Amino acid sequence: MGRWKPLPPKSSPYITAEGAQALDEELKGLWQLRRREVVPALTAAAAEGDRSENAEYIYRKKQLGEIDRRVRYLSKRLDEVQVIDRIPPDQDRIFFGAWVSVETGAGEVIEYRVVGADETDATLGYISVDSPLARALLGRSTGDQVEVQLPDSMGQFEILGIRYA
Repeated sequence: MGRWKPLPPKSSPYITAEGAQALDEELKGLWQLRRREVVPALTAAAAEGDRSENAEYIYRKKQLGEIDRRVRYLSKRLDEVQVIDRIPPDQDRIFFGAWVSVETGAGEVIEYRVVGADETDATLGYISVDSPLARALLGRSTGDQVEVQLPDSMGQFEILGIRYA
């Protein structure tokens, strides 16, 4: 049995202006700060002698590989993303970038923001435009009922409010 796995579906290329700026700052930070710290440490560790048993060298080499991998990903991703920084003309419906207040079937009120796949953050309530909930919400209006298949059950949500800003 091989280790090959099929590629995951490509995420949507959309991103908010704030998300694009955050990715750009991360790229600059990795390239200008982290990498410049790791390369001299790797060189110093390599100069210590036998590299096969040198834990510092192995650690720094792995760290540099992770930084380079993330730099390559961010560089490619920033080239292909499309920044959405305008408010849609119809602000009564849910589109990319909207803040949406929903009430769950249990009566809990939650606020989500529909954002790009690269900027999701559950602690902030940012959900990916590719997520099942966001796909169910897109195009809907205040007062609409939405039913979504969640990992463990069917979730029912009522849209209470929509805002852009």
